[in-house]
Amino acid sequence: MSPRKGFGLWTLTFLVVANMVGAGVFTTSGFTLQSLGSPSLVLAAWAVGGMIALAGAVGYGQLIRVMPESGGEYLFLSRAAHPLVGFVAGWVSLIAGFTGAIAYAATALESYAMPANLRPVWLPVNTIAIFAVVVGALFHGFKPQVGAVFQNIAVTLKLILLGSFLVAAVVLLPLDSWQGEPIATMAPAPSVAVAFAGSLVWISLSYSGFNAAVYIAEEARDLKNTVPKSLVLGTVIVLVLYLLLNAVFVCAPPHEAVAGKEDVAAAAAEWIGGHKLATFVRGIISIALFTSVSSMMMAAPRVYRKMADDGMLPKSLASGGAAPRVAVSVQAGLAVLFILVSSLRGLLSYLGLTLSLCAAFSVSCLFLPSIRRHPYFHVSSMLPILYIVCTLIAAAIMSYGEPMQLLATVLTFFVGALAYLVARRGDRKNKS
Repeated sequence: MSPRKGFGLWTLTFLVVANMVGAGVFTTSGFTLQSLGSPSLVLAAWAVGGMIALAGAVGYGQLIRVMPESGGEYLFLSRAAHPLVGFVAGWVSLIAGFTGAIAYAATALESYAMPANLRPVWLPVNTIAIFAVVVGALFHGFKPQVGAVFQNIAVTLKLILLGSFLVAAVVLLPLDSWQGEPIATMAPAPSVAVAFAGSLVWISLSYSGFNAAVYIAEEARDLKNTVPKSLVLGTVIVLVLYLLLNAVFVCAPPHEAVAGKEDVAAAAAEWIGGHKLATFVRGIISIALFTSVSSMMMAAPRVYRKMADDGMLPKSLASGGAAPRVAVSVQAGLAVLFILVSSLRGLLSYLGLTLSLCAAFSVSCLFLPSIRRHPYFHVSSMLPILYIVCTLIAAAIMSYGEPMQLLATVLTFFVGALAYLVARRGDRKNKS
């Protein structure tokens, strides 16, 4: 018998990398440096955030071995907890996790690829963002294997270009000229501790996506081994990459050149190598954001297809054979709508809070009686427990500082619950 065709380890690993490496890493550290006052603390925050994400990847790997199907949080919570909880998780994926994230990444791509001062008069705003979504939909909606090859090539190119930037930074600046000491105005220790915890909330957004491979698990070869390995391997690659990039962003230039800057990557590149290097970095970021758009267009429709298979969404979303064309088309349409009507930069806290809570609830399924295979404090449970605790603490910190974000998240869950009740009532009527 010939081996089962499907996505292999590196395709799934690149999917994880592409989902994780988005706008966050290129924008967060300027504000983090301003808040913490020390490049060393900034790097420590990125290292801690990466270890938390790695613990989450291990937890998701354990879940996929128990429930070896596509669907992500919707699948895990529906099967292990209750269909209502799973539907709400799928609803969050539809509204925030994918649609909002795709639109945000595409909009950020346009801002890097075509700054306002360089935009031709004849080119309407959002054209490049919409084009990126449409291209991703065409690749993943009609020829999934071609889309996977394209994804691998794009991610490989992205990693090569980011590596080239790191090499350029080392070549252009002697290491003894890099900054490493705290800023003179660094806050007292208690304030720094609070700022460090708050920075982890934002940094966790840059690590979201470590679970990307579970959304297409059924299309993987030897999924019980390949998918868990890809989650861990992809997260480790991104952790190392983030530490190297942020070492350049906050340690190479003077603090005043990057602290508080939203475009910290471009600001650092401008200081290190002038306009040419800054332009090169903008190109790298554009490619990175396009692979994020593409990877989410690859993963999201598989969640909707699983929900449609379970009768939670219209059956048409399950059609399309190997490629869920209808689901891909719906996702593309929703993302384009968000691009046209939304300003997503103000939604980042909301997106991070809702997604992190869904992820923590999903990993918690490992401890439900129907899933649990070991005592609660078995060695295999340590990393999932660490992820759940750290995620809930970060969510609590965010909610304390921004209570309106918590209200928006609770409202999203409530609307999702209402949608579930409507869907179930319609399903019962159809059966009767």
